[in-house]
Amino acid sequence: MSERFFLYDDTENTKTRFVSFVGENQRFDLAIVQTTRHYGKNLVLDMQGNRFAIIGQDDLQEEGYLEYAFQLNEEDAEELRSFLYELI
Repeated sequence: MSERFFLYDDTENTKTRFVSFVGENQRFDLAIVQTTRHYGKNLVLDMQGNRFAIIGQDDLQEEGYLEYAFQLNEEDAEELRSFLYELI
């Protein structure tokens, strides 16, 4: 058996917020992980949609980013964006 080559193997304390809210068209069940690992960005996990993205202020301003990352239509993405602006 060959030897395993790790690129990194770190352990870090994180802060995780679990939040669920209902928008106009859908429910959002999120886990938001704050860590120093991603240059101040948060790891946002959509537990219902089984998707995640590393998100900072710059990503929220990027047109189409949330729509692509979480496979949302414009209206649902705007609801998520509005919530994340309050948080991030």
